[in-house]
Amino acid sequence: MTRVAVVGCGYWGPNLIRNFQQLETCELTMCCDLEPDRLARINSLYPTVRTTTSYQEVLESQDVDAVAIATPARTHHPLGVQALLHGKHLLMEKPLALTSSQCEELISLAATQERVLMVGHTYRFSPSVMKMKELTTSEHLGDIYYMYSHRVNLGRVQKDINALWSIAPHDISIAIYLLGQSPVEVSARGASYLSEKIEDVVFLSMTFPKGILAHCQVSWVDPSKVRKVTLIGSKRMVVFDDLADEGKVKIYDKGVIKTGNGPIFGEFHYKLHSGDIYSPQIPMGEPLAKECSHFIECIKEGKRPVSDGDSGLQVVRVLEAAQRSLENHGALVEVLPEYAARV
Repeated sequence: MTRVAVVGCGYWGPNLIRNFQQLETCELTMCCDLEPDRLARINSLYPTVRTTTSYQEVLESQDVDAVAIATPARTHHPLGVQALLHGKHLLMEKPLALTSSQCEELISLAATQERVLMVGHTYRFSPSVMKMKELTTSEHLGDIYYMYSHRVNLGRVQKDINALWSIAPHDISIAIYLLGQSPVEVSARGASYLSEKIEDVVFLSMTFPKGILAHCQVSWVDPSKVRKVTLIGSKRMVVFDDLADEGKVKIYDKGVIKTGNGPIFGEFHYKLHSGDIYSPQIPMGEPLAKECSHFIECIKEGKRPVSDGDSGLQVVRVLEAAQRSLENHGALVEVLPEYAARV
């Protein structure tokens, strides 16, 4: 049985702890955090799990096969390198690291050590997002025109990274997954209202091959909590509302189709189609539970994770380009072409 340690018991760590503890395919053996009060809370909930403030103790423990890291983004690279060098399989929360070169080092090290490296792009395991992917690959939506997302809330203000790096990885990962490719160029505008040089709101636009556009709004200074993705096709349109109590995915049988032969043989005409709105039946299940289960499965069976190191690198390359755009007042920035078509 795979023995797991969770490092970081602040915001996201307790969710990982709960899910690994509930899995029958692994054993949660240790939890690590620098704050004793957090560990005391973990001890009260899971008295059989050993706790420590020493990361070195986790690394040297013989009863730890894999490490799940949910610490601040600036620590991801150094902690990840140490875990892999000690022969631990690694599940890293997003973003994988803060530079593409750091991501590449982690990927290379995981390959050398023959360890599983997986990134916590949780929405890759969302039944609703997987349904949207099914709709795009089956051409149920027709030609994809564009997509947009809103991921905003009031609160959880970050002090070390901006809203782009903290929140947008979710929607960048979703866009790459749904469209089956990476963007070729990006543009981003944002503003810092609470802390100097740390953007609290960011508007990110991504251009994909064939002219498909994806727009993402992220903020932690907003009156309402919104988690919504809209995908526009020529035949149909689909909306994923992650906060809906039921019917999280709604398909709109609406679209605009261009007909005619064009300017040489005649004029183009546009046919508007407006039909029913329906919500498909989607299996229930917590995405994070599926993510944790998949991580253990990959370790046991030697499989490549669906959210592997390369997928983490793809997202970070987009984030790097978007950050450069932010610093240049929204200028278009190219995403490195060697990763523009990799999925």
